[in-house]
Amino acid sequence: MSRFFARAVLTTYRVMGTALTPFIWSYLATRAAKGKEDRARRQERYGHPSAPRPQGPLVWFHAASVGETASVIPLIREIHKRGIAVVLTTGTTTSARIATERLGSAAIHQYVPLDIKPAVARFLDYWEPDLAIIAESEIWPMTIMELGRRHIPQILVNGRMSDRSFKRWRKRASLADALFENLALVIAQSDADAERFSALGALPVMVSGNLKVDTDAPPADAETLRTYRQQLGKRKSWAAISTFDGEEAAAATVHAALKERTGLLTIIVPRHPDRCDAIESMLNARGLTVARRTRRDPLTPDTDVFLGDTIGEMGLYLRLTEVAFVGRSLFGEGGQNPLEPAMLGCAILSGGNVQNFRESYQRLAKNGSAKIVRDVEMLAKGVHYLLANDEVRRTMIDAGQETMQEMRGALAATMRGLEPYINPLTVKARLLPRDEGERSDAR
Repeated sequence: MSRFFARAVLTTYRVMGTALTPFIWSYLATRAAKGKEDRARRQERYGHPSAPRPQGPLVWFHAASVGETASVIPLIREIHKRGIAVVLTTGTTTSARIATERLGSAAIHQYVPLDIKPAVARFLDYWEPDLAIIAESEIWPMTIMELGRRHIPQILVNGRMSDRSFKRWRKRASLADALFENLALVIAQSDADAERFSALGALPVMVSGNLKVDTDAPPADAETLRTYRQQLGKRKSWAAISTFDGEEAAAATVHAALKERTGLLTIIVPRHPDRCDAIESMLNARGLTVARRTRRDPLTPDTDVFLGDTIGEMGLYLRLTEVAFVGRSLFGEGGQNPLEPAMLGCAILSGGNVQNFRESYQRLAKNGSAKIVRDVEMLAKGVHYLLANDEVRRTMIDAGQETMQEMRGALAATMRGLEPYINPLTVKARLLPRDEGERSDAR
């Protein structure tokens, strides 16, 4: 693809996005009806603000969903300490709630504007960010091009490039170059990620490690956790988390194989909770009794499966067990993040398809805190072995938490990379009069 053709593609993308703007309202209304959009704040998706912009320097952070939001929270806190205002955009209602709960006044939350020129331009006209920081792998062409046109530095932090994404971008090398050249800096999670971003035209690129290692462990409501632990009693438990289609059935097979020998409770937390009705029907068809979190069902001695059909409560589910299988790895491709179960004291099992989190699994496996299973039979044997051998399970848990300590440092490395961009804003913030108010002129 020639550079001229890449520019033509981006121009077509911009024109089509603008033309389709009047029709996007119905799309957002449909998402709102499914609980995927905040009905009262849909105007934010068109770039209309719902909060005043503070005086002085401001950094725009964007984190797509829950995991990305959690990863940048410590970074936002560090920047807020320097007196710099932060506006954080996310794309989901759950990530919005987590941002509000964990950040409080350290950041102003807005829903991310749609990647169409009118929405992006309206957002940027109002907030006038001095710097844009994007988490992980969010590449929105119109947003990137508009930031570039306005000469607003944009930095990708905790950057990750999966095998699949890299192959797709390589096929469109000129398009990738036209976009990535707008990035002032890429701070990648690993050497492999850095090499891929460099190959696609990003410059400069540095490596920080994974910011998620430097985040706090996912929280859990203390009273809710206490109630479930009391109901669980001395029963053994294991969890299959972030599961994809096929892996819930695998968990049911494991439960059926081990139930008589261990009397265990199986916890299943699908990656997409909107699949839970179908999952419950499948489990019932297998003769299993299901308790669902959203129904506040108690965990009785007859409960076979606790179905975690909520988002943002992984801290609760993982604190109810010491053995966790991490999904999208047995049936599915790419894997899911194993760091949260390692933080929360779980021995980790996974299928072999973990390309998207290769470095994390390599570190955990090397230290003996994660084991790879080939199939459902091997998963059942692994769960039974870990539940039956307290010393082995405890050794894996300790190794996981030691690995987390060894992997820390990404936050400090990221801040070092950001210093040339943050330090001038810090000086600017300190020069503001103490009694400056907020700008409240909504546009």
